[in-house]
Amino acid sequence: MAHNYYDRTLAFAGICQAIKLVQQVAREGHCDSELMEQTLRTITVINADRTLDIFAGDEANLKVGLNAMVDGLDGSPTGNELSRYLISLMELQRKLTSRRDAWTQLGDRLATIDRQLEHFELTSDTIVQNLASIYLDVISPLGPRIQVTGSPDVLKHQDVQGKVRALLLAGIRAAVLYHQVGGRRRHVLLGRNKMVEQAKIMLARLG
Repeated sequence: MAHNYYDRTLAFAGICQAIKLVQQVAREGHCDSELMEQTLRTITVINADRTLDIFAGDEANLKVGLNAMVDGLDGSPTGNELSRYLISLMELQRKLTSRRDAWTQLGDRLATIDRQLEHFELTSDTIVQNLASIYLDVISPLGPRIQVTGSPDVLKHQDVQGKVRALLLAGIRAAVLYHQVGGRRRHVLLGRNKMVEQAKIMLARLG
């Protein structure tokens, strides 16, 4: 995969989009089903020739994440919450990629998901809960534990907890991709303006 600001922007938008969906599910208990499926689908794409292929080859599949990059990292309370999730996901990604045992376990568990997708839809309760258990068993123990902000009445439901964890796993997948295309946490501060400009160009293309 290429290492340039376009690819980094795609991957970073993937992280932001997963976070935005986590926030929505944590507050409302649901999100757009098609967008959730597109986001969870990235977890199952292990090998791709281009970064965009991870997102089904279409920049439009990242529109929510691209908008979050442009408008959501502005120092407002909402922007600060997005930044908090970003920092936590990137730290978890760093720990994951440094732990061969966790990396191997993750690969094995995703291979099981791949086989299950022959029998279940990606957004079925079975697959979502299995993705959630991967996050709970493999990612969460690496620390730091992510504090999910939302409605207590909504978050007490098991299906909501499952969706949140599955989407956090998608965030980890995008964070791994960001690292693979040369992105580092320091670039969020030092190179963010260039990625935001890329995001604006893509959004202009999308109309």
